[in-house]
Amino acid sequence: MQQQDFFVKTIRALQRALLAMMGLLTLASVLVLTMVGFQLSWFSSVSAPNMIALNFNAPVSGANDTLWHPPTQEQMMAQPDAELLAYGQDLIANTALYLGPQGKVAQISNGMNCQNCHLDAGRKPWGNNYGAVAATYPRFRKRSGTVENTAKRINDCFERSLNGKALDTTRREMKAMIAYIHFLGRDVPQGTSPAGSGLWKIRPLERAAHPENGKLAYHQKCLACHGENGQGVPKPDGAGYVYPPLWGQHSFNVGAGLYRLSGMAGYIKANMPLGATWDAPQLTDEEAWDIAAFINSQPRPPKDLSKDWPSIADKPIDHPFGPYADPFPEKQHKLGPFGPLKQWQNKAKK
Repeated sequence: MQQQDFFVKTIRALQRALLAMMGLLTLASVLVLTMVGFQLSWFSSVSAPNMIALNFNAPVSGANDTLWHPPTQEQMMAQPDAELLAYGQDLIANTALYLGPQGKVAQISNGMNCQNCHLDAGRKPWGNNYGAVAATYPRFRKRSGTVENTAKRINDCFERSLNGKALDTTRREMKAMIAYIHFLGRDVPQGTSPAGSGLWKIRPLERAAHPENGKLAYHQKCLACHGENGQGVPKPDGAGYVYPPLWGQHSFNVGAGLYRLSGMAGYIKANMPLGATWDAPQLTDEEAWDIAAFINSQPRPPKDLSKDWPSIADKPIDHPFGPYADPFPEKQHKLGPFGPLKQWQNKAKK
């Protein structure tokens, strides 16, 4: 009987010890979770802004709530000048049909469409869209050293991205494109550029972009649409392209905005291959930079740029042609790394 009592007391003592240990473990778990929660809360409130500033591709909570979105087609067709707006949209989407080499209105461009660079007829967030045009033009542009209006900006594209001639500013076609572009940005406050307008600001590399690496990535990710020789896929009727040429005599010339590496890399990152978006990219930053370097190292039509950048100190750091105000070689302005150039530029401005 005494042995049985001793056994029972021993078992109960072990149970109490076990319960005490479980209690301590539970308390420790609560303390750990509380500390982790506090640290995560602190990190989110203090460090997140720095992360966003350093990594432009970091997803931003609620970004879609403030992202620029164009007016709907229904809203456009409800306007008093709906017919003119619809014509402007069609001119952006099917430029070659009206103004290409065999255009039914005029023959002043290379066969590409404005939409080849301004996706979804200039409506796609970070697809080189027109969201900020109405709010920021007329504006002084350092490239020309003059105040430019929307018509001048459109003709810049005709002469550079479409490697063609300027469109008569009195024509209905010009008026329609201006009306459509301004309609897209009708709700944007004057003097502002909303989130999602223009091109994606891609994170700069600490190294130079590698055209050879870009060639390999191009063959893996881009060749199916743009072809082995970058010539794209023409439409069956010959009016424009299903997929545009990226280099060669039918592509944009060396004066186009996408001939700057940062613009091309940002455009690729947020939009390519077809189906990619800024928040669901299919390429790494490194791939985007290298593919851009490969594309922009290929031959394309020339352009007289002698009147561009009357103040050479105003040239962007990735403008691919000298002379420059800084001591860095032209190759580094074309391919990077751009960090040292930016540091020099910042010091020179002080």
